Amino acid sequence: MQSGDVGYLGLAASLVLVAVALAVSLRLRLRLERDLVVSVGRGLVQLLIVGAGLAIIIDPDTSLVWSWLWVVGIVVFAAATNKRRAPAVPGLFWIALAANGATAVVGFGVAFGLGIFPVEGRTLVPIAGMLIGNSMKSGIVVAERLVEALSDGRPEVEARLALGQPWTAASRPVVRSALRVALSPQIENTKALGIVFLPGAMTGLILAGVDPLDAVLVQLALMYLILGGAATTTAVTALGSVRRLFTDDHRLVALPRSRRDVG
Repeated sequence: MQSGDVGYLGLAASLVLVAVALAVSLRLRLRLERDLVVSVGRGLVQLLIVGAGLAIIIDPDTSLVWSWLWVVGIVVFAAATNKRRAPAVPGLFWIALAANGATAVVGFGVAFGLGIFPVEGRTLVPIAGMLIGNSMKSGIVVAERLVEALSDGRPEVEARLALGQPWTAASRPVVRSALRVALSPQIENTKALGIVFLPGAMTGLILAGVDPLDAVLVQLALMYLILGGAATTTAVTALGSVRRLFTDDHRLVALPRSRRDVG
């Protein structure tokens, strides 16, 4: 077997730990068997399709237009995912589209504008996937957290509004808290680099035979881009979402009942 060449037999062997997870779920009656099987099967099919598509995209003879169209598709799909995960925020699709678009513009401006990576099919799509994918998760968290915190703290927020504060001031503590919650995991991941957390890009490059120092430099550049992208996405999503959760006359809109109220 060549360096980095897993092969279909190796892929099948890696399912041993999935079988262990299934056994744990069955033994402890977690009822996660279906989700595990679906996630493994879906991931397999999706990545095989993506791999086939990337094989075409990275071909030097393929126009960069197709890579840019793929990037646009990533941004749109991420916005649709945000909307599906946090449906209580009115117009979240367009907010998330703007947030993910801003992240792509800023991230690509740094990655390609400053010459960190070359503008090629082999770099455009993978970097967009890592940048938007990680930022999307933070955007979902901040939107969900905003709705939950405003629902939980509705009496306090409405008291602030009743005292004459505009919605911007009344919601500011909630927005700050939501942003901290959304960004903390990405910040902690960056802190733990190399000690606990060995990122996928670096690991994959090393397994493929790339010099470890070169792999580290690539991974660090990507992690810094992802951290900045997450900050951009959460900021745009939080500010856009909180505006939609208040009316023009500074009243908090109806929100789903807090989990604390469900008994």
